[in-house]
Formats: sequence, structure tokens, C-alpha cells
Amino acid sequence: MRIIKKEQISDCIRDLFIKANTLLPPDCESLIYQARDAERDSFSKNLLGVICKNLECAKEKELPICQDTGMAVVFADVGIDVKLDCPLCDSVNDGVARAYLDGCLRKSVVSDPLFLRENTGDNTPAILHTNLVPGDKITFQVAPKGFGSENMSAIKMFSPSINEDDIVAFVVDTVKNAGANPCPPVLIGIGIGGDFEYCAELSKRALLRDVSKRNENVKYRQLEERILGEVNKLNIGTQGVGGNITALDVNIEFAPTHIASVPCAVNISCHVMRHASAVI
Repeated sequence: MRIIKKEQISDCIRDLFIKANTLLPPDCESLIYQARDAERDSFSKNLLGVICKNLECAKEKELPICQDTGMAVVFADVGIDVKLDCPLCDSVNDGVARAYLDGCLRKSVVSDPLFLRENTGDNTPAILHTNLVPGDKITFQVAPKGFGSENMSAIKMFSPSINEDDIVAFVVDTVKNAGANPCPPVLIGIGIGGDFEYCAELSKRALLRDVSKRNENVKYRQLEERILGEVNKLNIGTQGVGGNITALDVNIEFAPTHIASVPCAVNISCHVMRHASAVI
């Protein structure tokens, strides 16, 4: 049994959220540069050039890539041979609070979603997903998720009589209805299967997958490619001004589901899908 202390987790989470907010993963960064080169509309191409310059400035000056530094989402794979000296959520929230205070990141969380809507002052609590795995380590994946894009996400419980065309139409309509709101070009995470809440989690996990890796299942890989092609026919373009690049990539994760349903969730990210990972 290996003991992992609160300070270790807090330090790790603090560093990850500051890193994620200022430094885009290389695979996502590369997609944006590729989009700039592939965009045929001159106005959109210029805007993508500005976006690339913004990434470079954020990296050089260690400043946030975007003013919306997101709600803190944390995925934790916890080894069954790990012993914690305090509840995991306390350690994670301590690290999030330190990141948003030390990193001068915008605090965007309110304690009451409907009535009081008072800012918590430190961007806590985080959204924490945990999974028990073999071993004596904890793997963290963090994502500061901005809500300009989160607000454009959607979920639908399909009947089992649907086919691939219905999924494609749902995703394309979701992106079409989102328009310029999520700061396109977007990245699209899709969850298929599970139940109401699990397909939404799958869609967010899909956004964390390395964009250079397609789904290992050939049918879902082909569906990713088909949806990307259809979305890019919408001519929404960068920031909604038109162009042939509306989406940078599409990732799908799937899971077993009930015989009476096909749950499908679409989680949209802006052009910067900020995330970082580490192992303790």
C-alpha cells in the first residue's frame, strides 16, 4: 500500500491547471496550424493566423490562452493500492483553488446555479470523475472547460431503430445551431451508448483523446471521418465568418447500452481544447 498525501495531489492539480490554461497540447496546436494552411477563405485564414499568434504569445508570456479559464474538470484513475490521507475531492479542490489564485486565472464558478449565483472566489468545486484501476499510482487528466462551447453541447436519447445517418444529422444540426457561439473551428467529442449521464461523460473523455489517434473500431473511425466531412460543409468557418474549416476534429467514444435506447451526447469545444495530464 502506497500513501499519497494531500500536498502531492494539490501540487499536481495546481500545476496542471496553470499549464493547461497557458499551453495547448502539441496535437491540438498542430491542428490549428494545419487548419490555417488548409483554409481557403482569406478572411478565415487571417483569423486563424491571429489565433496562432495568440497561442504563441500565451506560451511565451505564460498567460492564459483565453479569458474564460473554464470550469475545472478532473478525471482521476486511482490505483487500488493507493491510500489517501484525506478525501480525494478535498485535495483536488485545494489544488484547483491554488491554481486559479496563483495563476491569476478567472474564477467563473457560482455556488447556486439558479438563485443567488454568488461566485465561490476560487473556481471550486471541481467536477471530479474517479475510476479505480490496478496499481499504486494516480493518473490525472484535467480540462479547464470554457462555457461558450459547453453551452452549445447537446444530448439525445434515440430509439434503437435509428441508424448512422440519424447520428450524423444530430451532430451536424448541433454544430449548425451553435453557429459562431463556441468560437469555431471547433473540436467535437461524441459519446454513444451507456445511459443519460454516462454518454455525456464519454463525450467529454472523447475530447481528451489525442487528436492524432482515430477510434480503434473501424466503423466508429469511419463515422468520425464522415461527421467531420459533413460538419465542414456547413461553411460556418472561423468565428462564424465562413470557410471550409468549421471543425478541426471529431472523436467518438462508445460503450454498451440498454436494448431500448441509443444515447448520444455531443460535447463541443472551442478551437483550444485545453487539457493536461500527469501521474503521481
